[in-house]
Amino acid sequence: MATPVRRRSKLEDFEHEGDRPPYFLTYAEVKLLGIAGVGFFLDAYDLFVINPVATMLQYRLYPDGSSLPAGLQGLLKAAANIGSVIGQFAFGYLADALGRKAIYGKELMLIIFATIMSITTPTGSLSPNGSLIYLTVFRIILGIGVGGDYPMSASVTSDRAVLRKRGTMLAYIFSNQGWGSLIGSLVTIIVLAAYKHVMNDEGETSKVDGVWRIVVGLSLIPAFGTLYQRLTLPESIRYQESQNPQANVELQQSNDSAEEAAKKEGGNHAVLTEEVVKKKAHFREFLTYFSKWRHAKLLIGTCVCWFLLDIAFYGINLNQNVVLQEIGFDGKTGTNWEKLFKLGVGNVIITVLGFVPGYYASILLIETLGRKWIQIQGFLMAALFLGILAGKFYSLSKPGFIVCFSLLQFFFNFGANTTTYCYPAEVFPTRYRGFAHGISAAAGKAGAIISALAFNSLSNSIGTDKVLWIFVGCCIAGAGFTLLLPEVRARDPDEILLQDMAEGSAI
Repeated sequence: MATPVRRRSKLEDFEHEGDRPPYFLTYAEVKLLGIAGVGFFLDAYDLFVINPVATMLQYRLYPDGSSLPAGLQGLLKAAANIGSVIGQFAFGYLADALGRKAIYGKELMLIIFATIMSITTPTGSLSPNGSLIYLTVFRIILGIGVGGDYPMSASVTSDRAVLRKRGTMLAYIFSNQGWGSLIGSLVTIIVLAAYKHVMNDEGETSKVDGVWRIVVGLSLIPAFGTLYQRLTLPESIRYQESQNPQANVELQQSNDSAEEAAKKEGGNHAVLTEEVVKKKAHFREFLTYFSKWRHAKLLIGTCVCWFLLDIAFYGINLNQNVVLQEIGFDGKTGTNWEKLFKLGVGNVIITVLGFVPGYYASILLIETLGRKWIQIQGFLMAALFLGILAGKFYSLSKPGFIVCFSLLQFFFNFGANTTTYCYPAEVFPTRYRGFAHGISAAAGKAGAIISALAFNSLSNSIGTDKVLWIFVGCCIAGAGFTLLLPEVRARDPDEILLQDMAEGSAI
């Protein structure tokens, strides 16, 4: 059998193999994480701020105390996720077909454009419903950019990472979601504190119009801060090799004995290999590759696991009012300003309790325990704590509820919420990685959309505890579908693809 070709990335020039743990990063790796991580920071920041922003818009647009129209409110909150599905498909495909360098940064330009247009919402000149529609349109565009960042940043990072650190690098990038949620919460309460006198003491609630624009607009700082670096990031060596792997195939074959090489060159193999090499990574080749069960089952595994995870994860995190009620920060009493401030503080508490710590447990242990083990135990532990919340929903004490919820959040993030992002970036070869990751991420967002739209109506019809039991089932099923996936620690899918090509079984 051919000796595997060691595939070098630029980061390996700075890598000193030794006893240093994978979570100790070089300067080049830290720089890459800064460039790639901002998208996930903005994703979580945006996910958090839309809930308080919707409440602020209610105070600004409907000062008589009436609520936002249910349909428009639901669409406004779902807009970014709807856009994300579009962005994940589109940018994932383009990343493979045209190259990372040609596309990277364009998704961030969309985010910047949509954010600027969002904060220009003319609430003073448009009708209340018109203002909500205006904002919804640009939040869909924002979502396209945010969704595009999933396959782009995952591919850019995985292309450049050394194998022994690849999972750690991806987990570091994904952990920016935790910081995005936390910073979004802190920014909201800081800006609200600055407006306390005019809103609370002087009673000018309409000034909340300035609060939400500042909160949303501040996300432009990290976006502009990394735009130039994304646009000028050179193409990775790994991606370049994936577009013309003939040299690597020949190198593998040259290591074989003359007899073995003759066998491999027999029949129609040489013609087949040449045909594969000449093709670009386009849709037809993608379909041909995944028409084989051994490849298709991996895509099914990444898609279904992410879909099931996001039903439970977003079902809980987009409807945190249940938790906020338990800890006394649901914002149901006091002046309008006091309600908003309590909600902001409550969200800080929720994020600190389990959101951020879980990500760092994954970072520290992902190369030791492996992705498969972390994902299965994360699903099962989340199912356990969701089951406790469901079974004791009406009788669990307040401290018990908080502890159980914190552990649930911890095992979401030291578990499937992190690994469902890492898996598609590691299990698929570079040639198909962007599109496969985009499809997997879109499946996850589809679960998030379903959960967001169905949670409240289901809770009203069958009860919140019954909905939590549905989430338990999703987590158990997620652990089962994880069995379709191999352990990807130290696994190089590009070497596997080259060996398949050398043996005439790549497609």
